[in-house]
Amino acid sequence: MLIWGYEMQIEVYHLITNDNNVTIELEAICDSFSSLLWDVEYYECGQFEIYIAATAQNLEIFQTGKIVGRDDDKLHFGIIEAVTLETDAENGDYLTVTGRFLMSILSRRIIYPTLSFTKLTTYGEILQTAIQKNCLQEDNRKIPGLSLGEVSGDCWSKTAKLQVSYDNLMDWIYEICKLTGGTVNIRLQETTAGSNLYQMRFELSQGDDRSVLQDENPHIVFSDSYNNLLSFSYAFDQTKYYNFAYIFGSGEGTARKRTTLFDSVEPTFLERYEVYVDAKDISDEEQDESGQTVPIADEDYTELLKEKGAEKLIPVTETTESTIATDGRQYQYNRDYFLGDFVTILHSRFGLSQEKMQLVGMIESFDQNGYSLTPTFEKG
Repeated sequence: MLIWGYEMQIEVYHLITNDNNVTIELEAICDSFSSLLWDVEYYECGQFEIYIAATAQNLEIFQTGKIVGRDDDKLHFGIIEAVTLETDAENGDYLTVTGRFLMSILSRRIIYPTLSFTKLTTYGEILQTAIQKNCLQEDNRKIPGLSLGEVSGDCWSKTAKLQVSYDNLMDWIYEICKLTGGTVNIRLQETTAGSNLYQMRFELSQGDDRSVLQDENPHIVFSDSYNNLLSFSYAFDQTKYYNFAYIFGSGEGTARKRTTLFDSVEPTFLERYEVYVDAKDISDEEQDESGQTVPIADEDYTELLKEKGAEKLIPVTETTESTIATDGRQYQYNRDYFLGDFVTILHSRFGLSQEKMQLVGMIESFDQNGYSLTPTFEKG
């Protein structure tokens, strides 16, 4: 489909799994769709929507469970999860095809049994262990074709002590991403060129700083003064703000193990926003290397409680949604800046200066009106 100089095709693949690989056969190439929304997110699973004429052939091609990709994006592939047929005598019959990207396969697993890290462990190792234990074992829970990929970014070298049980695997991974500032993705990688055998690679990464507050990378500045900020909305919200946590773990009544958590200086008076964290799911026992159940040292257990509490400390949110120029004369998405990068946003009309904002979401839209980019930024 050629839209204002931007040419892109939708690819539909048939997926067959075996023990170690995914066999993918290109079933159809589509360039006659009415619209496509391609929503890539940094701290949650992205999604897509295709609006296309309803024909017998398209009904056969666009079926749940099949893989959808773009010929110009080899990082993101979606799984069709829903297909809706609508008939209309005046406007014609249409299919609405929706789904999420490959990270969504991890939502089919919970964390079982308990994962416990009582020694300082890097977040990168923690997430890879979670995948190994819940998706790569030789049992009925195995996800065929999934393998561990590259870990890049200093954020994944941060260390923590934590314990988690029975959480949805995908949701929990994205919670860890919010704590570290990193992101995760599952992409397809061909095992041998031309073989049609692919592995799904679970990869960890981190965005780059391209704001005016650094000089290592070229600056990316969106501004109405530069004519690359076409529309703009801004929100500053502390409705769900918490900066002091009371965390209660194992035990009953006054005997429950407990601790508190705050960031740097303890907040006081009207600046103190408290939250209660029920951490009874954090066990004060673990299994040693011999399989025996042993108590967790008090100081280690306190660290586990604090890690749980950190998930509930919610900062003030500062977000910006906008429409930005797509002609590429100044900056081009996925060439000059990428999802997760930090940029600068200036709005001279309202005197707003956001020197370091993270690109946490990007919706690419293709339709009869052309190609548009709608980014979401959050304060870094």
